[in-house]
Amino acid sequence: MSFDRRITPFRADLADEKLRGQVKAERFTTGTAKRVVASFAPLHRHPSREAPVDTQAIFGEAVTVYDDHEGWAWVQLRDDGYVGYLPSVVLGEPRPQATHKVAAIRTFIYPGPNLKLPHSDLLTMNSKVAVVGTQGDYAQIADGGWVYAAHLATIDAREADYVSVAQRFLNTPYLWGGRTSLGLDCSGLVQTVLTAAGIKAPRDTDMQERALGTAIDVKADLSGLRRGDLVFWKGHVGLMMDETNFIHATGHSMTVMIEPLSVAEERIRRTSYGPISSIKRL
Repeated sequence: MSFDRRITPFRADLADEKLRGQVKAERFTTGTAKRVVASFAPLHRHPSREAPVDTQAIFGEAVTVYDDHEGWAWVQLRDDGYVGYLPSVVLGEPRPQATHKVAAIRTFIYPGPNLKLPHSDLLTMNSKVAVVGTQGDYAQIADGGWVYAAHLATIDAREADYVSVAQRFLNTPYLWGGRTSLGLDCSGLVQTVLTAAGIKAPRDTDMQERALGTAIDVKADLSGLRRGDLVFWKGHVGLMMDETNFIHATGHSMTVMIEPLSVAEERIRRTSYGPISSIKRL
């Protein structure tokens, strides 16, 4: 059988217990529940800081740890199923249960409820926190520190318009594998804004193209599109702002940018990913 290495916790020496009978491994394990306690961390393909980074794990994200050896944890992210290696130091106990999530594109952690104090860290959109108290305009989080309460939303809150969420990331630098307000790639932007709207989305472009929405006709003149439509190439994705304009994280400008879809389509077809492969409507 063939498996997608990105979302299959399988090595020759070790595999998820759920794969018993499907793969051959020296041993199987159910793993251990952990939680990301760093603001964000790169998920590497191999246990090395020089190894390719496929995605990032963000604060509060639940993970299953299958192996922890010499400072590297082999994990699966619970939300999107991605498998890879995180530095062991970014992981902590799965409790406390999150009560809120970050709704701003980023917010700072302070040692006290005062914006004039030197911040100790930052949290990016969709990071999950447990609020244990409030004072004035600030919320105290269980892991230590205070954040501006208006930058948080309850854990079950949903953004009404994911395109407007994408606009907040305008001019954010492009970063391969990025999922934070400090850097995003094309599918990272789409996953982030859909997650904020309560829509479960896979991590990579090909996964999103298979899993999300209903395909609509790709007309030669690119007419008939609506706000929120997802436009896919074999290796790229972005969101329609309206019937003509398009927002995406792109290596062309190394930013999140807005441009007419017709302009982006002509350039992408000519220089990189070829023609549009599909347009999906959610």
